[in-house]
Amino acid sequence: MAGRVLVVEDDASLAQSIVDGLSDEGFTVAHAADGDAAREALRAGDWDLVILDWWLPGPDGLAVLKDHRREGGTTPVLFLTARDAVSDRVRGLDGGADDYLCKPFAFEELLARARALVRRVRPVEALTLSYRDVRVDLVEQKAERAGHPLDPTAKELALLIFFLRHPDEVLSRTRIYGSVWGEDYDFISNTLEVHIKELRRTLEARGPRLIQTVRGRGYLLGDPPPPAGEEGP
Repeated sequence: MAGRVLVVEDDASLAQSIVDGLSDEGFTVAHAADGDAAREALRAGDWDLVILDWWLPGPDGLAVLKDHRREGGTTPVLFLTARDAVSDRVRGLDGGADDYLCKPFAFEELLARARALVRRVRPVEALTLSYRDVRVDLVEQKAERAGHPLDPTAKELALLIFFLRHPDEVLSRTRIYGSVWGEDYDFISNTLEVHIKELRRTLEARGPRLIQTVRGRGYLLGDPPPPAGEEGP
């Protein structure tokens, strides 16, 4: 179940571990290291889940959460904190959290809770996405083309899922990067181009090209657009 997750954690090592683990499971993950950065990210982004520490530099997690709810934010929030007293859990849940998990924790449990909360955001989303002969099972995180299984990397799969959610639509590099990597597009790096190339290689092993380059605009899942000045059918 892919989704956009904001991890708010000031312990750099723990944050990286969570980011890497969720990314490997197909989530698009961004990180904020303090309360002020978390507030900005919540106001700027469209998140499916926030994993929130309580003790943070600047505004603490509870203050960030209360501000988010006060401003009308409805993003599910999972408190992930060492504060394990019953009174703390009550304050966190009463403050607007949807779930509460104490440190230390098992990543498998964090992952299960994350998936459950993301399902609340997308309750009517189909369990599969498809376009022509390409199909992705969102539950099993498996892809196939023309009935043949594909073996994309986690990032290729996240890219493919994003394209499948926006077929026949020209997607800018900035939009793709922000949605799949969860950060601003890096105009110097060729990371996006490399992953597009590898995803094409994976798909084209079983059929003709589906991901088109639209010069000066981005990429398109579908037929090539007509040349400038010509009308489509």
